[in-house]
Amino acid sequence: MPDSPRPARPVALAVFLVVAGALGLLAAFELTLEKILTLSDPDYVPACNVGVLVGCSVNLGSDQGALFGFPNPLIGLMAWPVVITTGVALLAGARFARWYWIGLNVGVTGALAFVIWLIAQSIYVLDVLCPWCMLTWAVTIPVFLVVTLRNLREGAIPASPAVRRVADTLMGWVVVITIACYAVVILLAQAQMNAIPRVIIDLQNLF
Repeated sequence: MPDSPRPARPVALAVFLVVAGALGLLAAFELTLEKILTLSDPDYVPACNVGVLVGCSVNLGSDQGALFGFPNPLIGLMAWPVVITTGVALLAGARFARWYWIGLNVGVTGALAFVIWLIAQSIYVLDVLCPWCMLTWAVTIPVFLVVTLRNLREGAIPASPAVRRVADTLMGWVVVITIACYAVVILLAQAQMNAIPRVIIDLQNLF
């Protein structure tokens, strides 16, 4: 009896996870480095301090920047390699058990909830936008969407056939949904912080 054909590798999903994970890891690394340099030299000015509105110092020095008693970027240093490794393994032909996908989904859901809280703290409490933090926000949102929709579509998360079809359809709209989420954050920042003209001024002063 001939062997059944192996399912096609999810190359697009794998590449996306590698790229998004690498960007998230870069942000976590840079924030961790800036935190270490700040602790070693109180007069050090982080390179990500662009101006009054855009900078890292306020976030890194705030209680919100160490919610669990240690710098938040350390979470990213531990978590983003999991996303990268998942993508690389998929490219190599690995097939993960259902429990793994559910565990990954729990992780990215927790990351999204944390990011939403951090966005709210930045906009409504700290009144500052951290560049590397924003990169983390930017990649966490689509990673959550892609992993959740994939799990609904493939049945890792129990769902009716109708829900699985909707998830399959929405997977093709992830870019649009992500941009819409970015637009909501921008609108909230503009409404609360008058962010757009202040960011422009900071960038003009930088160059």
